[in-house]
Amino acid sequence: MNQTAFINPAILSWSRQRAGLSEAKVAKSLTVHLGRVREWEVGQSLPTFNQAQKWAVIAHIPFGFLFLKVPPQDHLSIPDLRTGEGVFPDKPSLNLIDTVIDVLRKQDWYLEYLQDHERSPLPFVGSFSNRSPIKDVVADIRRVLGVTDDFARMSYEDYFRALVSGAENAGILVMRSGVAMGNTHRKLDVSEFRGFAISNAMAPVVFINSADAPTARLFTLMHELVHIWIGSTGVSDGNSHSARQEEAFCNAVAGEFLAPELVFRGHWDSNIHWEGNLAPLAGRFHVSTLVIARRALDLGYISSDEYGAYYRRILQAYRDKDGSGGDYYRTAAIRNSTRLSKAVLAEAQSGRILLREAGKLLGMQPAKLKTYGMKLSA
Repeated sequence: MNQTAFINPAILSWSRQRAGLSEAKVAKSLTVHLGRVREWEVGQSLPTFNQAQKWAVIAHIPFGFLFLKVPPQDHLSIPDLRTGEGVFPDKPSLNLIDTVIDVLRKQDWYLEYLQDHERSPLPFVGSFSNRSPIKDVVADIRRVLGVTDDFARMSYEDYFRALVSGAENAGILVMRSGVAMGNTHRKLDVSEFRGFAISNAMAPVVFINSADAPTARLFTLMHELVHIWIGSTGVSDGNSHSARQEEAFCNAVAGEFLAPELVFRGHWDSNIHWEGNLAPLAGRFHVSTLVIARRALDLGYISSDEYGAYYRRILQAYRDKDGSGGDYYRTAAIRNSTRLSKAVLAEAQSGRILLREAGKLLGMQPAKLKTYGMKLSA
């Protein structure tokens, strides 16, 4: 394996820069001198097969890419609905691209599983449009998710979990992660995207970037669910002033679902500093103060600058907290969707798919699948 790998030096440079790696970072990972990496990239020398294979792993590309004549074109596999001040966003990052690819792979498997089991399409997917009455869409989402009066007595955390559970019970795969491909060294950037939805009549998916503050994820969840109801697929950044009609509509429905405008306006006190309204209204609607601030922005009570400053404070406080790794199996269920996980494990248990395939789908060592299944059934 110490033979020379006759790779394309230009692909080395492209893959390193694409992955956001410095020459020094690659040299350290490969345990070679910095000068050697520079020699490889300009074609003065070539790595061994072993070194080239390690390079591919570090740069998150298939090994065969290193032998291409020209770099492949990167693109998102779903529509890009993000806007920044009304301007089309920068090129998506490798982490975002790989996250979308991974979710699509899981969705494809689940769709085939449903078809094999002769499941029917979900009637609520695409049942409305971005011109439908907002309150009608809100009412239908409440009906499908099974929202009852009991929800009004829940804490914020329980409310969020109940909505996720309701979505999964309805047939929607809800996936949440703050890293790409389960790799803790590949953190997702919340400034790049908050979530995305992949509409499908049988296997709709909602993905939430959990690198965001926990109190911000509820609005993202509802925004992405609205995409499913109007049959729309795409990546969202949560911009409150999006020029895209479908994004503005999803924001409006999410806001009305979480804090109905009529009640909100009736309890907003303009005689006090705006932040003084957040806690009382958060208690009334059983959501976070950040959701209330977002609703106040949408209804014109505060400016974008005021909301932005408040959001950054909340996000920074979340990042400053001492975090722990959390429970491995609980994290796996959140990352993969409980509904998908149970389907994969059932197929593996029946012998219809190999444990190796199940582990690959769920990003888990095959030896841990049995324990994972027991945790999900508990």
